[in-house]
Amino acid sequence: MSSFVGVLVSDQWLQSQFTQVELRTLKSKYVSARTQSGRVTVGDLPPTFKKLRAFNEVLEEDEIKGILAESYQNMDEEIDFESFLRAHLNLQGRAAAKDGGSKSSSSFLKAATTTVHHAINESEKASYVAHINGYLAEDKFMSQFLPIDPSTDALFDLAKDGVLLCKLINVAVPGTIDERAINTKRVLNPWERNENHTLGLNSAKAIGCTVVNIGTQDLVEARIQLLADLNLKKTPQLVELVEDDKDVEELISLPPDKVLLKWMNFHLKKAGYEKQVTNFSSDVKDGEAYAYLLNALAPEHSGPSALVTSDPTERAKMVLEQAEKLDCKRYLTPKDIVEGSPNLNLAFVAQIFQHRNGLTAADSKKITFAEMMTDDVQTSREERCFRLWINSLGIVTFVNNIFEDVRNGWVLLEVLDKVSPGSVNWKHATKPPIKMPFRKVENCNQVIKIGKDLNFSLVNVAGNDIVQGNKKLLIAFLWQLMRFNMLQLLKNLRSHSQGKEITDADILNWANNKVKRAGRTSQMESFKDKNLSSGIFFLELLSAVEPRVVNWSLVTKGETDEDKKLNATYIISVARKLGCSIFLLPEDIIEVNQKMILTLTASIKYWSLQQPEDNTTPEASPVASVDDANETDEVNELSNLTIDDAASEAASEG
Repeated sequence: MSSFVGVLVSDQWLQSQFTQVELRTLKSKYVSARTQSGRVTVGDLPPTFKKLRAFNEVLEEDEIKGILAESYQNMDEEIDFESFLRAHLNLQGRAAAKDGGSKSSSSFLKAATTTVHHAINESEKASYVAHINGYLAEDKFMSQFLPIDPSTDALFDLAKDGVLLCKLINVAVPGTIDERAINTKRVLNPWERNENHTLGLNSAKAIGCTVVNIGTQDLVEARIQLLADLNLKKTPQLVELVEDDKDVEELISLPPDKVLLKWMNFHLKKAGYEKQVTNFSSDVKDGEAYAYLLNALAPEHSGPSALVTSDPTERAKMVLEQAEKLDCKRYLTPKDIVEGSPNLNLAFVAQIFQHRNGLTAADSKKITFAEMMTDDVQTSREERCFRLWINSLGIVTFVNNIFEDVRNGWVLLEVLDKVSPGSVNWKHATKPPIKMPFRKVENCNQVIKIGKDLNFSLVNVAGNDIVQGNKKLLIAFLWQLMRFNMLQLLKNLRSHSQGKEITDADILNWANNKVKRAGRTSQMESFKDKNLSSGIFFLELLSAVEPRVVNWSLVTKGETDEDKKLNATYIISVARKLGCSIFLLPEDIIEVNQKMILTLTASIKYWSLQQPEDNTTPEASPVASVDDANETDEVNELSNLTIDDAASEAASEG
């Protein structure tokens, strides 16, 4: 395996915005921009960025200087490499907005210092404002700021405190954020505002938003909410869209927007519409597909008039009037349909699906098969965790279903390249779509080879096991991959690890010592310690790393199931508020899921070790007792057994 480490950035989110190729290129540009004094100033950036292909045909040097001046008052101010990367992201958003390309609305929250909300489309802004005004009107805190006027910048002013983002995430997926953790004073200081934004962004990742390339649609979460029912678990009647059992498997792996297109074409074909709708833009601009769809789904509210008229704008107007009779909220205008606004048209079709999907699913055999395809609760939770983690890494491929999407090996190679840069030999990899089965096996064989090079436990495991979709094996492999990434992040904080390998025991000892030094009495015997279910240890740990973050008046004793749930929910939101990127559920804490408990503890440690006041914190106690040594052996043994057992069991079933 190559020993290449790659360009590392201490901010994990920032690193996830770039590929290693991009980071190496930008690092080279940054180094070359250094003056003789060894400094890079804001004034050095315009000529440097102007030479980059991404900007040289879109932005003039003076424009770049003007954009940078919005964030930096002094052109002589020195900036480090991470600030250089953030400035690059900011300019990327502006360039995309000016170019009018497909990324024109993707820059609102992309960089910490960005002010580029000008990129948002006015029609989309009006739709998002209508969504906010409608869904948050009854919220006790938000109602004082509503309704928002879409003709002003009130939306962006309201978003600055981060409360809006948190509230909308809970509208999209209720209960994601414990609202007790949101800072909701009338006037927030910069620290409190940053906490809210951090809580919102980490929670957005936890419900499946692509925070790597945030778009305005992700900011307001309307899209996530509208597409929530487009899967077989929520709407089993969707099996009516497919012919046989094999197609059911394919349907499970489709992303929600593709399911929506499949549903739309299913009804259009039955209604006699001869064209195929492949997108929510150019294919629906003339409004004909909508007229046929509504005629098929709601003939009592429709008629031939929308099909007879030759004026697309007039047809779009009729379509919206018919949809309103189905109680679809008017989030778009006839102009938005005619101009082919993809986000708004997607939301419109999703609303029609929610109010009248026209599916009956009379075939009980197909529904039974679809139910058999769903996983047990534990497997589903772990699949969710690994899927969200992979999507948070910023790889090119978006994963909708772990068990289906990784079987060609490509996604796993992308993930391996992220967590162990330089480990993948791309010359020997085949990119999807892959028609030849042996190419999938080749990809998966390379995955297994790299896993073994990284010392994963892969006894009697071959690439074909991944191709076959062995779920237990995949879960075991993905856990080792996630754990490796977690330990590498800790190891890369060289001032704390001195470059040595980090073990599970190091993490456990650090947590216990941190709590003990804070004057608390809780201790964790192992990551399987049933006493952890009360949540008290983790609240004490969070308080130890940042005393002001836990409001103890909200903490229960954790003795009843209800109290445990309250504490677990609060723990997750407080950890995300600090800056921990975690994907576990309250149930994982209550049930003491060993894997998820380890990831939670490691995430808190990773955040803590990056704080200035933690620089002198030792990895473990200066003097290790016999008990400590035994504990270390026990933790390592437990961890290794968990992995070995899962892998060998999966291999034996393959």
